[in-house]
Amino acid sequence: MKDDHSRADYADLTPDQILSSVESLGLVTDGRILALNSYENRVYQIGIEDTEPLIAKFYRPGRWSDEQIQEEHDFCFELNENDLPVVPPLVIQGKSLHCFEGYRLSLFLRRGGREGDMDKPENLSQLGRYLGRMHMVGAASDFHFRPKIDIRTYGEDSVAFLADKFIPNSLSESYESLVGDILELIRARMNEAGDVPFIRCHGDCHAGNILWREGEPNFVDFDDARMAPAIQDLWMLLSGSREEQEGQLAMVVDAYEQFGSFDDRQLNLIEPLRTLRIMHYAAWLARRWDDPAFPMAFPWFNTERYWGQHILELREQMSALQETPFRLI
Repeated sequence: MKDDHSRADYADLTPDQILSSVESLGLVTDGRILALNSYENRVYQIGIEDTEPLIAKFYRPGRWSDEQIQEEHDFCFELNENDLPVVPPLVIQGKSLHCFEGYRLSLFLRRGGREGDMDKPENLSQLGRYLGRMHMVGAASDFHFRPKIDIRTYGEDSVAFLADKFIPNSLSESYESLVGDILELIRARMNEAGDVPFIRCHGDCHAGNILWREGEPNFVDFDDARMAPAIQDLWMLLSGSREEQEGQLAMVVDAYEQFGSFDDRQLNLIEPLRTLRIMHYAAWLARRWDDPAFPMAFPWFNTERYWGQHILELREQMSALQETPFRLI
């Protein structure tokens, strides 16, 4: 399938368009549409006659190429074939990625669930075991089209975009000086870590993307899957004080190592990756600010107060980057 760039946004994605795109795949809808919570893409629960509803995901125009989306799908298929709890896209008419009048979409089985309690040791251990198995699959081959999570894509590119168009003049000098120092600290920490392997990772493995059902986690939304150090999928499970996070990480890694070795050098990367995510998140909101859904959902963004708080958060991260790396306790 060649990339179709005829759509620049979601302006024409009407309820009729949504239903017609699903029915173009040979399904009969019952007219019910429920919008689900998603901003990067558009995701809907679609009623299907005489059977369970399906989930339709419409990919944001221009974000990923067809090859990059297919790599995400293929990774999910591999994980599913290895009995890992992911929900891969449905293969319909021999394909998992479809195009209808300029919009690209995929369909998924509906899998309900709730966010789990990340403070429970048994949940952390269970997630550690699953991530150990997931990373064995992820390390077996590489993404060839999807980018890396690294200092350029999440840090330098984000800073350049924000400094050029969004940082208020009153804060620009302070911001540019601060992020320059932070990027140097991140480079130094990454150099201390050495040549840590990059593998295929979920990339966005926070609690909201792990839905628990009948005591089992389901990993959802691989839209941000990229090549990254394995620790990228572990550090976002952590919360609380530094001491609490180190204890949680020890439980996760202990279970993780039942299926694969954990490279302790990656402990140097936790605060750098956390800082890069903060930079990337601010730039993500800025890049989507022309989408009418974003000012409605994030009214606090792009105000002088927001950027002042963002700079304060980065200053706190600068202090964290100067502390000793995490330990396994």
